[in-house]
Amino acid sequence: MDKEQIEKSIAERRTYLGIELGSTRIKAVLIGADHAPIASGAYDWENRLEKGVWTYRLDDAWAGLQSSFRSLAGDVRNCYGVPLESVGAIGISGMMHGYLVFNSAGRQLVPFRTWRNTITEKAAALLTEKFEFNVPQRWNIAHLYQAILNQESHVGDIAFLTTLAGYIHWKLTGKKVLGVGEASGVFPIGSGVNDYDARMVRRFDEAVSGLGVSGLGWRLTDILPKVLTAGDDAGTLTEEGARLLGGLAPGIPMCPPEGDAGTGMAATNSVAERTGSVSAGTSIFAMIVLERPLSKVYAEIDMVTTPSGKPVAMVHCNNCTSDLDAWVKVFRELAETLGARVKKPALYDALYFKALEGEPDGGGILSYNYYGGEPITGLDEGRPLLVRAPDSRFTLPNLMRAILFSAMATLKIGMDILTEREHVRLDTLLGHGGLFKTKGVGQRLMASALNVPVAVMDSAGEGGAWGIALLAAYMKQKADGETLEAYLAKNVFGENSGSRVEPNDDDARGFAAFMERYEKGLAVERAAVENLR
Repeated sequence: MDKEQIEKSIAERRTYLGIELGSTRIKAVLIGADHAPIASGAYDWENRLEKGVWTYRLDDAWAGLQSSFRSLAGDVRNCYGVPLESVGAIGISGMMHGYLVFNSAGRQLVPFRTWRNTITEKAAALLTEKFEFNVPQRWNIAHLYQAILNQESHVGDIAFLTTLAGYIHWKLTGKKVLGVGEASGVFPIGSGVNDYDARMVRRFDEAVSGLGVSGLGWRLTDILPKVLTAGDDAGTLTEEGARLLGGLAPGIPMCPPEGDAGTGMAATNSVAERTGSVSAGTSIFAMIVLERPLSKVYAEIDMVTTPSGKPVAMVHCNNCTSDLDAWVKVFRELAETLGARVKKPALYDALYFKALEGEPDGGGILSYNYYGGEPITGLDEGRPLLVRAPDSRFTLPNLMRAILFSAMATLKIGMDILTEREHVRLDTLLGHGGLFKTKGVGQRLMASALNVPVAVMDSAGEGGAWGIALLAAYMKQKADGETLEAYLAKNVFGENSGSRVEPNDDDARGFAAFMERYEKGLAVERAAVENLR
């Protein structure tokens, strides 16, 4: 749309607002009726390690939410000369999983325990056995059961358990709901019902009852959010919600809140069978929409859903770009020490492209990017490591290649289960997130690492905020009976399948050699966790 059309669509409330609370940035994106972004705003934030627990403070969430929206509204005024007073619909997204619990008065009972924590091993293992269904450590239900096992005093006071996106949506609308994709990372979803699995709910309540915990005045369904699917009405922005957000009129419809996995699928048009996406930021995860169930339960594979409820195999790794970002920061400090002022994006681009000059296997250099624990490789904690033999070729290109390979290595371990044991086939993976911002580098190495073509769309940088804005638009603009898959294919993506990169044979052989050393070297990482405090 041209400037005049955009101004008209803003005035006529034919725009859609998406806000995502990501792991390092809170981002707001406004799209027009044609689904293209027309304004954005952002706020940087970081998790905290407090008393051994990774957390975010909810006051920081609100400060970031309000700041990103003010930035977006300022962008609208500066670019189009009109105030942003209302929109057609709003969607809220956030990091999946974790533990947010509140009492009947709405008071937060314990600090937010994020997806990054690996403190629920016992609960996750017990629930996996009871459910005959893989329950990862980061899922809300694992955190809840671990708190019960720990006999934490707050569990008897719980009136509501939710995710970060569910919490923000609740405060903006008064509705305790979640989109089915987000809900599938809280508690297993029943096959074909788009609701919590009733058999597993009963088994959970029976397990809790068997513990003989006194003072529990609730059953599981009393405290879980209601499950909605894409396109459902999830309430409207209340007067109190409008005050919390700042700048918009109350009464705006809101779509079901979704997690970053679901919004990533929407943003990459990976919601139909045989499609898949990989999101690479602070964490890295691949989402594969399945044609058939897996043959067995795998501890490395989570079963979740698309925003419309289709079954998805998810390979989730806790660690991706944090170590890479730390190395870039060191190089930037070096440049500034030498009197050079290099903008961060330019420095990232230069270092990424250096990786393409490196030897295919990284010259014998090993990098472990484990800032936190990594369940796929059996580690409760992490220690970032750089390891090399005396005869390794320690050059900048090899170092950068090893660091980038490290960001993908654990994902490869999980993906091999799907492709080699379960014979899942994919034509293309759609990539999005920070690892793909430097055009062609992360994409090329990822394609070779996973041995599947990787496509990146021009819109990939907008990420989940754009994805949840699309879900808000779908709720308002869909035709009767129109599925999310059909809506996205017809109205948003059309023939745009992104720029596609095929696996490179030399890179693939080099990554295979890197992975052989990497898996042997995990013993070094385990020793570091055990001995370095």
